[in-house]
Amino acid sequence: MVNLTPTELERYRRQIMLPNFGEAAQNRLKSATVLVTGVGGLGGTAALYLAVAGVGRLILVRGGDLRLDDMNRQILMTDDWVGKPRVFKAQEALAAINPDIEVEAVHDYITSENVDSLVQSVDMTLDCAHNFTERDLLNEACVRWRKPMVEAAMDGMEAYLTTIIPGVTPCLSCLFPEKPDWDRRGFSVLGAVSGTLACLTALEAIKLITGLSQPLLSQLLTIDLTRMEFAKRRSYRDRSCPVCGNSAPWRYLQSSLETTSNGKK
Repeated sequence: MVNLTPTELERYRRQIMLPNFGEAAQNRLKSATVLVTGVGGLGGTAALYLAVAGVGRLILVRGGDLRLDDMNRQILMTDDWVGKPRVFKAQEALAAINPDIEVEAVHDYITSENVDSLVQSVDMTLDCAHNFTERDLLNEACVRWRKPMVEAAMDGMEAYLTTIIPGVTPCLSCLFPEKPDWDRRGFSVLGAVSGTLACLTALEAIKLITGLSQPLLSQLLTIDLTRMEFAKRRSYRDRSCPVCGNSAPWRYLQSSLETTSNGKK
């Protein structure tokens, strides 16, 4: 178990005071490594709240450069950074806000070439990518390597949120077997909406890491901020899901790994 420094004890004093939290929960945050994809209005803001909560190591993954039309929601950015890789600005901003944590920046999108190494290097992931190509790759890798994933997305004034535990809850493919056709430049977004969802996303991750309270397991939270309506919908695993079902490829991988670890051929 890692030990909190006097500076950290003072920095996080107000959250350590929470019932059922204490230094033990803060130590769990300090020991955790979390992967955040997207790092935009949703992912960047969620990463901010993980950083100030004291998550010990953050790995930020986002390709592309900052655009002027990102600036209505990406609170880690500054106007002079337009045209430059946003993930490095996010890294710089988080390190300045909390120098007690480690922040790694990966200037790339989630791809079939990098997803396994990224997922294997962390304790959990936040899926905040802007397209289902990256989301599906991350979902499959999290299932394959048995890593929890907080799944969050928004469009306009609506959003959804859930926490995926491979082998326990539905995976993303169970929830959305047919993928929405998102236009990454065409969807509308208000910064306060992505910020609202980002706070809830960070809270799900904190609950999962610390055990503070029950996260959204097998429950899909749907949000309509036009009407301020929040609803929880029960979700179910699809036993025939090609990603997490009974015949999914990860089961053969797991069996092979177990056989290898037992010294069998």
